[in-house]
Amino acid sequence: MQMSTAHFRTAAISCVLFPFLFLTSVRAETVGPFKDELFSAQTVIASLDGGDFTRVDYDEMRDINGRDSIPERRVKDRYVSLKVRRVQENQTLQLATGPMEVGRVGRDQGQAFTVIFIHGRGGDRRLGLNDISFGGNFNRLKNLAAENGGTYYAPSVRSFDDKGVAEVAALVAHAATQSGGKPVVLACASMGSFICWGLSRDPATVAKLSGMAILGGAPDPALPKSAAAKAKLPIWFTHGSRDSVYAADDQISIYRKLRAAGQPVRFTLFETGSHGTPVRMTDWRTVLNWLIR
Repeated sequence: MQMSTAHFRTAAISCVLFPFLFLTSVRAETVGPFKDELFSAQTVIASLDGGDFTRVDYDEMRDINGRDSIPERRVKDRYVSLKVRRVQENQTLQLATGPMEVGRVGRDQGQAFTVIFIHGRGGDRRLGLNDISFGGNFNRLKNLAAENGGTYYAPSVRSFDDKGVAEVAALVAHAATQSGGKPVVLACASMGSFICWGLSRDPATVAKLSGMAILGGAPDPALPKSAAAKAKLPIWFTHGSRDSVYAADDQISIYRKLRAAGQPVRFTLFETGSHGTPVRMTDWRTVLNWLIR
């Protein structure tokens, strides 16, 4: 069969264009690897909703005792790189709401993205900067930010009420300004989720956010009607199935309502995990690459 000139031209153009069409359909990852073989090799034992909901295998003997040299106190050396401390600084930022104590890792301005971690009750900025506890997971987060041109903030939140919400809103605005409007991800753990939920009702702050990560957080029944829901702000929940503080089923119910409304949401459930499991086990690289857009 002979090919006409028109057919030949069409085929030639297709050969040139199709690879580029394929490449543009795959979003480039913002955050490159850091010790993925130690942190990202998690076993998915169930996957639902096209992969948006995953049940991940968690084993205390393996994921705590096998990972730590002193269980729950000091992780084994191979899980961390302390070089990141060279770009770490404690600061007192003068924000619109007043002074805020933060730990900052990475650039002070011009960052490619920003991650802000909000601790739970009884914590302060030292928790989010802890390199050797929590299985080294904060050290990984710090390195992921610093090595990829980002900034990581761990602020001391003095209260989880409207005042605390306003202070973190000011920090989000500061990060957006310093970066020139680049993506800001807000991650809230445990009671720190009250800050995330307060900000979810503020359209001005939602507009500055690229997404939220909720680690063992409290369920918010009002979230499906919030400004964050209306803006389709991406949210990734991570939770332990045996969380005795905030029941996993209650948070899963919120996830299902958001997903039914078309909001981009994901949920990682750590099978047999407790309230503190998400802080130790959340795969930060995977979560950030989904939330930063």
